[in-house]
Amino acid sequence: MTAALYFSSSAKVWDDISWVYGIEEAGYAGWEIVSDGNYRLENPECFRKVQEVLATTRLGASVHAPYGDLNIATLNDPIWRESIRQLCTCIEHAAPLTDRVTIHPGYISPVGKMMPQKVWDLQKEALRQIGRCAAGHGVLACLENMISFKEFLCRLPEELIGMTEGIEGIGMTFDFGHANTIGKVSEFLRYVDKADHIHIHDNHGISDEHLPLGDGTIAWGTVGKTVASRYRGERIVIEGRSVEEAKKSLAVFRREFV
Repeated sequence: MTAALYFSSSAKVWDDISWVYGIEEAGYAGWEIVSDGNYRLENPECFRKVQEVLATTRLGASVHAPYGDLNIATLNDPIWRESIRQLCTCIEHAAPLTDRVTIHPGYISPVGKMMPQKVWDLQKEALRQIGRCAAGHGVLACLENMISFKEFLCRLPEELIGMTEGIEGIGMTFDFGHANTIGKVSEFLRYVDKADHIHIHDNHGISDEHLPLGDGTIAWGTVGKTVASRYRGERIVIEGRSVEEAKKSLAVFRREFV
């Protein structure tokens, strides 16, 4: 396994940044910054604190773009444009820190259900615009597969691949925790050599619990072996809720991802 292991916690976006030092102490090589709460990268004070942590540790960085209340597939044009603007703004500010930014796909609103093809077309156009921004800043914006809610686009590997294929500046984040909520872990493993970025966390196959590795139903022996042998990306990100959970997941990772 040559990919570097990072840790990320969306549960801590409103916490004081001092918790991040525990990631390095636990044995991680990097931090995936969730650009929300106290870590919005376009906020100068937040960005300064992030830079300070990275400068005083040996942690590498990747970024997860904001996603709350954003929808790059909405038929509501002002919200569609604002969603693109916020993702591009995040990419621009992330570029001095990393070359990987994970973004969420859109979802079908009640209005969108009346025009499903238009929803997919709008997302494709949004990705073209986001991709141009990303490529211009030396970043790959990686679209992530989603959880079991049927309104989300790009839950299946074929949807994710088809939506991103051929768009400059756009790649794919395979999230195996999300894949488990729809019973598609093995399907995503089949295409893992196409992934540009990977997220891992556990659950019981129903909801997105973000449990430590080994606390849910994912067969990490199978996942670990396949990822270790076929994944071509540079980073794997464990997502969790605390540094304590980061340590627990790290022990499973070291045992299974060989």
